[in-house]
Amino acid sequence: MTKATPQATTKPQLPACPVETTLTLIGDKWRVLILRDLMEGTKRFGELRRSVGNVSQKVLTTKLRAMEESGLVHREVYAEVPPRVEYSLTELGRSLAPILKSLREWGEDYKRKYGSQDASVRATAASRSAE
Repeated sequence: MTKATPQATTKPQLPACPVETTLTLIGDKWRVLILRDLMEGTKRFGELRRSVGNVSQKVLTTKLRAMEESGLVHREVYAEVPPRVEYSLTELGRSLAPILKSLREWGEDYKRKYGSQDASVRATAASRSAE
């Protein structure tokens, strides 16, 4: 089991707000989908690219490198021809499971309540419930 320690030699400057810190690490669409798919277990690059969806090779590579640097993802390179690279979550990455579970449950609830309505009705309903 890989310990989750960020790879950078100097500590990054993190926001004072813990929510902002979390969003800095996982707050874009691709990182959350990568986490979701790696929660199932180790995947090779091609498997991950197919499971994540319509992501370019360049974007996926960039996101995986950033997640590796922040200690969320472990990259294992095997000395084979052709080279084999596998990605898995570190202990730190797996600690995000409750957050992803909450996001999934919230999304399921939202889809049940507003899924059949058009976007303008959903946006109005969402803004009213936020008040």
